[in-house]
Amino acid sequence: MTGRRAWVEQVMGMPVSLHLRGPGVREDPGLAAAAEGVFAVLRDVDRLFSTYRDDSEVSAIRRGEPSRHPLVRDVLGLCREARDRTDGLFDPWLLPGGFDPSGLVKGWAVERAAATLHALGDVDHCLNAGGDIALHVAAPSRPAWRVGIEDPRDRGAQLGVRTVRTGAVATSGTAARGAHIVDPRSGAPATGLLSVTVSGPSPLWADVYATAAFAHGPGAEAWLRRRAPEYEITVAV
Repeated sequence: MTGRRAWVEQVMGMPVSLHLRGPGVREDPGLAAAAEGVFAVLRDVDRLFSTYRDDSEVSAIRRGEPSRHPLVRDVLGLCREARDRTDGLFDPWLLPGGFDPSGLVKGWAVERAAATLHALGDVDHCLNAGGDIALHVAAPSRPAWRVGIEDPRDRGAQLGVRTVRTGAVATSGTAARGAHIVDPRSGAPATGLLSVTVSGPSPLWADVYATAAFAHGPGAEAWLRRRAPEYEITVAV
């Protein structure tokens, strides 16, 4: 019989939920440690990359100090790649306040944390960090995860549902945090859309493409189809 277990913690300034599904998950004593490992990864990422912590590596970079941390070097390389992949619509070096990789780091952190769960074997997982979601179904006999896409004009309604076995869903928009996504071309908040939801194989790149598509504004669907046809997009205007 398939069982379920769930955990929720406040990490990176947001509620993060982890759902595990599979035979025997209610009785498995090792799953609590696996869940704690997931949240530990996210807490470590927050310590390194938070723009709100004076002692983070990102804050040091913004003060003009070099960082030699290997994970920071990895993220800097990914940010350069993301800037190229998105035609500059994702550019953390052109944001007000200085370098801010948040539009990549959350999806990257979710991807890293979810990867630790594959060692559990016959266990499905759904890790959701503020709308950046990593999903996995371990057995072909079990159903896919279903992820509702919230309508930003009516948060009690849905624009649709994504059905995912293994992959990612990421949403960028104004409903939860207001106009916080900046268009690096102008340095001003992007206001042409209400929300963008992107799904595809990688939480990291789903997050980047959702942020970049939101900054793009109208025409984001056609832009993403040209840049990354393996990703699906839903836009609310």
